[in-house]
Amino acid sequence: MTLLTVVKDVCAVVGVQLPQSVFSAVNSNRTMQEMLALANEMAQRIAYDSRDWTAFRATVSYPGDGVATSFNLPADYKRMLLTANVWRSTSVLAPMRFVPDTDEWLNRRSRNIYDAWGEWTILANQIRIFPAMMGAIAANPGATPPTLAVPAVTAYFAYLHKNCIQRAGGGFGDSFQQDGDSFALDERVLKLGMIWQWKAQKGSPYAEDLGSYGDALMSIAGRDSPAPILIGRRPISQTVKSAYPFMLPVPSS
Repeated sequence: MTLLTVVKDVCAVVGVQLPQSVFSAVNSNRTMQEMLALANEMAQRIAYDSRDWTAFRATVSYPGDGVATSFNLPADYKRMLLTANVWRSTSVLAPMRFVPDTDEWLNRRSRNIYDAWGEWTILANQIRIFPAMMGAIAANPGATPPTLAVPAVTAYFAYLHKNCIQRAGGGFGDSFQQDGDSFALDERVLKLGMIWQWKAQKGSPYAEDLGSYGDALMSIAGRDSPAPILIGRRPISQTVKSAYPFMLPVPSS
């Protein structure tokens, strides 16, 4: 479902004239200006604020060179996942320590103290990692004793990318640019979100529309991740599966 199709459906519900195009006369059409702004806002709200959608998760790694402690964040970076950690390839049991306070980060650097697994923070669109990660070491078979090649230490983490719009001409972006662009998630949720928000902005009753949007959003959110597995006879909800469908043994006293 394209942006134009979504906007037409929204217009039919809220009672405004159906457009032939969203963009063809957007500069002189106040209604389409509002529809476009609302579509972008609602698409971004669903993509970034609702949950860590699997469709928008990405990973990145940074190889060390023994010197660098600052690395540019990916061009499509939106935010860290809610449960994300930054790991070093040399420490797979414990992640690096996150230092959220910039003053504390600067103080620790001036004192040259750091956690045994390393530390990280984000400053000026860069991820800062300390201490510097060791670079690759080339093999030296002529040495006594001979040495083997050692790969560079890398840091890696998962993040939420910002490209929630699929371009009609190919590729992705974070806002609608053409009538044929489409939302990367379920367009019905985008439509329902636009309907209730439009009504709210115009002072019309919107409680029922907000409820329909919330139900649809929770439905696709529930399908976005596997159901948790519990041990026991009865699951706590219909989406939970039982790993052990019998009563648990009770130790004798």
